[in-house]
Amino acid sequence: MERLRPQVVVMDIRLPGHSGIDACRDITARWPETRVIMLTSYAEDKRLFDAIAAGASGYVLKQIDSDDLVRAIERVGRGEAVLDPTLTPKVLQRVREAEHSRPETAFRVLTERELEILARLAEGKTNREIAQELFLSHKAVRNYVSTVLQKLGMANRTEAAAYAIHHHLDEYLSKD
Repeated sequence: MERLRPQVVVMDIRLPGHSGIDACRDITARWPETRVIMLTSYAEDKRLFDAIAAGASGYVLKQIDSDDLVRAIERVGRGEAVLDPTLTPKVLQRVREAEHSRPETAFRVLTERELEILARLAEGKTNREIAQELFLSHKAVRNYVSTVLQKLGMANRTEAAAYAIHHHLDEYLSKD
């Protein structure tokens, strides 16, 4: 490898006694200009995302025909990324999940008042306690809770509280 300095390496994800993903990580760390295409028969999410994280520029399944493989090598050689089309939905779903897990995205549909209500739900407060703290009527709090649940697509206040905790609402609110 040191002597040849290939522009593109096509590597099986499973190597005897070594992981192709580890080898990809080593290659891209040592020779950042070298691109790696992982060639595999596995369409598993974990291996796909591990390969991407390791620096792979391409991930193709072994069912690819030889002409398509040559085109993939050429594309990666030009600096493009190549992904087997059957795996694209998995990548898109993962990106969507990552985007929705970011606090600024997770709570963007809520107003400031609704965020205050959700924060108190996450603390386990009742509608009456929330009403007293925020100087609102019990009915207003009930309406806010319903709106929060509807906007977040939650079935109940426990689910909303878990969502708030999981997405670090407290950290999100402390940034302001």
